[in-house]
Amino acid sequence: MLDANIKTQLKAYLDKVTQPIEIVASVDSSDKSREVLSLLSDLKSLSPLISVQQRDDDDQRKPSFSLNSPGKNIGIRFAGIPMGHEFTSLVLALLQVGGHPPKAETEVIEQIRGIEGEFNFETYISLSCHNCPEVVQALNLMAAINPNIRHTMVDGALFQDEVNERRIMAVPTIFMNGQEFGHGRMGVKEILNKIDTGAIAREAQKLSEKAPYDVLIVGGGPAGASAAIYSARKGIRTGLVADRFGGQVMDTMAIENFISVKETDGPKLAASLEEHVKSYDVDIMNLQRASALVPAASHDGLMEVRLESGAVLKSKSIIVSTGARWREINVPGEQEYRGRGVAYCPHCDGPLFKGKSVAVIGGGNSGVEAAIDLAGIVKDVTLLEFNGELRADAVLQKKLFSLPNVTVITGAQTTEINGNGEKVNGITYINRQTGESHRLDLAAVFIQIGLVPNTDWIKDTVALSKFGEIEVDAKGQTSIPGVFAAGDVTTVPFKQIIIAMGEGSKAALGAFEHLIRS
Repeated sequence: MLDANIKTQLKAYLDKVTQPIEIVASVDSSDKSREVLSLLSDLKSLSPLISVQQRDDDDQRKPSFSLNSPGKNIGIRFAGIPMGHEFTSLVLALLQVGGHPPKAETEVIEQIRGIEGEFNFETYISLSCHNCPEVVQALNLMAAINPNIRHTMVDGALFQDEVNERRIMAVPTIFMNGQEFGHGRMGVKEILNKIDTGAIAREAQKLSEKAPYDVLIVGGGPAGASAAIYSARKGIRTGLVADRFGGQVMDTMAIENFISVKETDGPKLAASLEEHVKSYDVDIMNLQRASALVPAASHDGLMEVRLESGAVLKSKSIIVSTGARWREINVPGEQEYRGRGVAYCPHCDGPLFKGKSVAVIGGGNSGVEAAIDLAGIVKDVTLLEFNGELRADAVLQKKLFSLPNVTVITGAQTTEINGNGEKVNGITYINRQTGESHRLDLAAVFIQIGLVPNTDWIKDTVALSKFGEIEVDAKGQTSIPGVFAAGDVTTVPFKQIIIAMGEGSKAALGAFEHLIRS
């Protein structure tokens, strides 16, 4: 099943295994079971420490397989064939079960070991989802460390009956002990904070005890990462606090206009950014959301950034780079059915609607790209654009109109996303020319109408434009001395990764100049 090149690379990883790995496959006579057995046969051939057993008389999902080590109780299972984005999850799980030390902070490992109680996690994924592996790898790591924690990755496209029964409309969706636990990208620390009561309070106290910074960057996207590097290179005390490192880039797939890099993807670029920042003396505080900024009481005083956890950080200067988020259409049904047919990531959630009718709202590049992507998976796609014509690049429009299962409706104002109380079943729109109302029967709505700046937490502190963006001058200075801003959260035009990076470095230089002059 694996080609020669992948086998060669995988063997190099498996040479790091130090203890036996027992793989037990639960299979039937289906083609997918035969594919699983072929994959496991390849794995067995690459390491003398791997053994494979086959069972067809148990009540496990078929096909699926578990990973364990003799004499241990490791609860890691893959239901489906972990290829695509999940192949890395499989490789990491093999290494962890095989005795290779996990790449995690000692403090985190000890916290996982100390978790008491029984936790049975199930994560529903799609193999094309770039957000899913982080969840799968986090829970597999926890299961490898603590025998009280068990985890099963479930390919939603392969186990459609379960997806329908549990009303799963977005991936990743996590269940714990049979109850829905969460959905969307989630790392080890986020999961620990939800199951380890008191973890948030302990972390908040630790953060509040930190010494003041010379510059504190709020936001970990391209602008924030660039600002952190430029600040640290000046030899000043630098801190970076972020809701999630990488920001909106983590939800971006193909990146082909990042100068000097022909092509990459968001998660890969975000990992490179984090690695680069960590090579400098930067205090990174991830998974922390800012709730307020308090200006200094005096000219030479300290400013404060308050976090939702209750922590308070102090600094002589601040750079805001909190980026932007998906813009919502704010019609009835959008919030009610979010994650139950209302989606924002076609790459992640598209496979869940295989063979069904869906709609895309938005006729710009992102909307047209989403419709093209979905057309290869679903039964049919209807693209709704508010204006009288599409705004996407001509080459994308040409591709879109060549697809037989795509319908484009322009001059359409969405008025409601319909549902049956449990999930989306349609959409209502008005023809802006005639005023007539129409309803489409469908299973999902993908909203692709751009971004909105993340300035809610700072709107009463610094001057904002009518679009909610932070107003900055040529050096990134805001309306408050010592507070700078950079990236998609500001009034700087053209929201591009490379522009955000330049603005981040400029804001850092502006902050440094402020420090030496004040």
